[in-house]
Amino acid sequence: MALYIGLLSGTSMDGIDACLVDFEGGRPRVLATLHTPYPADLLAELLALLSLSADQGVHRGARLDAWLGETFAEAAQTLIEQGGIAHHSITAIGSHGQTLRHNPSCDFPYTLQIGDPHRIAERTGLTVVADFRRRDVAAGGQGAPLVPPAHAALFGHPAEFRVIANIGGIANISLLPPGGEQGVRGFDTGPGNTLMDAWIKRHKNLAFDRDGRWARQGRVDVALLDRLLAEAYFIQAAPKSTGPELFNMEWLQARADGRLTEIPPEDVQATLLELTARSLIEATRAAAPQAQRLLVCGGGAYNGALMARLEALAGEIKVDTTGKHGIEPAWVEAVAFAWLARQTLRGLPGNLPAVTGAGGARILGAIYPATPG
Repeated sequence: MALYIGLLSGTSMDGIDACLVDFEGGRPRVLATLHTPYPADLLAELLALLSLSADQGVHRGARLDAWLGETFAEAAQTLIEQGGIAHHSITAIGSHGQTLRHNPSCDFPYTLQIGDPHRIAERTGLTVVADFRRRDVAAGGQGAPLVPPAHAALFGHPAEFRVIANIGGIANISLLPPGGEQGVRGFDTGPGNTLMDAWIKRHKNLAFDRDGRWARQGRVDVALLDRLLAEAYFIQAAPKSTGPELFNMEWLQARADGRLTEIPPEDVQATLLELTARSLIEATRAAAPQAQRLLVCGGGAYNGALMARLEALAGEIKVDTTGKHGIEPAWVEAVAFAWLARQTLRGLPGNLPAVTGAGGARILGAIYPATPG
């Protein structure tokens, strides 16, 4: 067996996804999975760090990096124990960490993920591959999305043009022409769940709108939707990536131009859901008019109202979840980072310059060796 662990926490900051993957033979096989919600105090510290003044941020940021490293390590250990797999049979852990800030377009482009990989290696005794994004940024790329080549390996089809839509906090698509990695592209389409999550948190103190139930109670406000879709990012040419640094409550308030208090909150929720669906489908049609199937992964795949809107807007494009094609939607991104760790250890590139805009293919990440003995 060629066993790897993938660890991931996305922009939704809802916890850690861990999966154990066997890459031996043909298609990868997911042997065990685990979702570990962040403890409330850790999540509160993460959210607080994003609004800290500079004199507070350095200490708290460094402490949080270590704290997250311990938490990621515990998730990996629990996964191994629950999976009943011997440590010595696992080749490596690929840890994405937690993104705090992503800004590949400023004067000194950067992307910042924390979750100390030294601690993961020390606590598990296993080799860890981490810090995948910064090499791509250093090479002139966006550092995101990194998953299209993994999506091609996992879901590519010899005859069918597929699009993989990962709907986490931010939504991204991977465009997979038939027949392999040649011509694979991808980019962030805009908000996934981040605005819907923030809005329902503000009005109902809920972490997310389960199955889109609250959105179903509202009606799309067409005028508001038009203002939101007028955001320049949506028509920006790829390569491109974004995050909650742009699509946040301040952005929503500015785009609404004072109208948010005039619109029933459930209508705003319905409008935000429509924004996610519309921006994703329009981006898919523009970038891949020949697309035949859309496979959805990430948390958005479990939102029935969102899936219904994607199907209605997709027209002749068939819409499925990745669960119908081998990997449950919740685990696809963690599998992808296990795949990226495998690429690194094999000395193979993990990025696609056509996707990120980097100056060339690069071996991504840094390797933190297993504990001797």
